[in-house]
Amino acid sequence: MPIHYNYLIQSAIYAALPKETASRLHDKGYISDSRSFRMFTFSRLLGKFFLNNITSTITFPEGATLIITSPELKIFLPLLNNLLTKKHIRLGRALFIVEEIRIDEQKVEGDTLAVRTLSPVVVYSTLLRPEGGKYTCYYQPGEPEFDRLVTVNLAKKYHAFHGLRPPEGNVRVCPLDRPRLHVTLYKGIVVKGYTCRLKLHGPRELLQMVLDAGLGGKGSQGYGCVEKIMRR
Repeated sequence: MPIHYNYLIQSAIYAALPKETASRLHDKGYISDSRSFRMFTFSRLLGKFFLNNITSTITFPEGATLIITSPELKIFLPLLNNLLTKKHIRLGRALFIVEEIRIDEQKVEGDTLAVRTLSPVVVYSTLLRPEGGKYTCYYQPGEPEFDRLVTVNLAKKYHAFHGLRPPEGNVRVCPLDRPRLHVTLYKGIVVKGYTCRLKLHGPRELLQMVLDAGLGGKGSQGYGCVEKIMRR
């Protein structure tokens, strides 16, 4: 596999969906204030791996686990049927045999949520240079602008999916350990994001959107996938 494989997974997910569903998601998605959201995200490939920096490839000698999240059952059901029928998934030139499919529903129970990132969380603004032109400014967990942009993003996702006014209140995000920067490529474009454990506080409905559709931007490109940290 190439090291930067997000586009391959995204393409495989679309290819596993019925053509009409895939086209609707890819071309339109769910709209809020002229912003379009695809309402799914996915993790990095999880498992033991080896990197080859000379060939820029990654190998999973013992296989890998892929986690896909979405609030939309119309994505999951045909995806499951496809994988159960074909029993494999092709990611570029690599063919993965599907050994197990597990369905899990994660629920937010209050106004606080602790999560572990399964793919880098991307929060950014596009700004204008004084001399002209645009540039992308990325933010990391713990910065005030990170919280503001996350709240706006989640409110728009909520409105786009439910068609309802989002609940009042802001989402605060506190890193539970030191955020780690990841610089990745998506279709040749540099994307910067962070992984770590996070504690979030805010309206329960918006926190549920974090688990279902991802935290931050570029969810359908494989960023912002998180899982709930269970209390022991």
